Amino acid sequence: MGKDVIIACDFASKEEVLSFLDKFQGKKPYVKIGMELFYAAGPEIVREIKTRGHKIFLDLKLHDIPNTVKKAMHVLSSLDVDMCNLHASGTVAMMEAALEGLVRPDGTRPLLIAVTQLTSTSQERMESDLLIEKPLDQVVLHYASCAKKAGLDGVVCSPLEAGTVHANCGKEFLTVTPGVRFADGDVGDQVRVTTPAKAKEIGSDYIVVGRPITAAADPVAAYMRCVSEFCD
Repeated sequence: MGKDVIIACDFASKEEVLSFLDKFQGKKPYVKIGMELFYAAGPEIVREIKTRGHKIFLDLKLHDIPNTVKKAMHVLSSLDVDMCNLHASGTVAMMEAALEGLVRPDGTRPLLIAVTQLTSTSQERMESDLLIEKPLDQVVLHYASCAKKAGLDGVVCSPLEAGTVHANCGKEFLTVTPGVRFADGDVGDQVRVTTPAKAKEIGSDYIVVGRPITAAADPVAAYMRCVSEFCD
């Protein structure tokens, strides 16, 4: 599976996201639909963007009891998304239930990945807020191993951790990595970050890029810069 850049379309309305995607004449970038847009525009925005020919990563980060997550994934699988996710901290049983719910009647399913630790989480925050005192990189690897045990396709992690996850879980186990910024850009509220070129070097399979593209003066040029640095 080739590397790809996923644009985080974190917009507050259907009008905003469609206006943004209209700028990409002749291009169909992979897009991430997160909670903000999904809660604002509902499942219909997923269908409309899919109809336009884009691959979709539906980033809702499910986390609940196994049966609830299984039923929710069954609903989401009907939206014909290409990738969706949940929190690995929901346990192996929850991840296994999610995978079961995600399979469509014809046997196909979207890719399913698990969030290890958010890229806004630091060692200090993890210890003080979550009472997890193990080293952050060790926690990420443990969550990744649990996701693999549950049969998932990969994890969401920092690009800084992608190489270690591959070393422990295998080359085919996908690493989807937010926390990517241009070398000359602002890191915003992210803590564990790197550049597209460095993410490629470390071993990310997909990078998820939001504000460096969506807030750029020329979003298409910023997207093409990402593709050039990460994919070429």
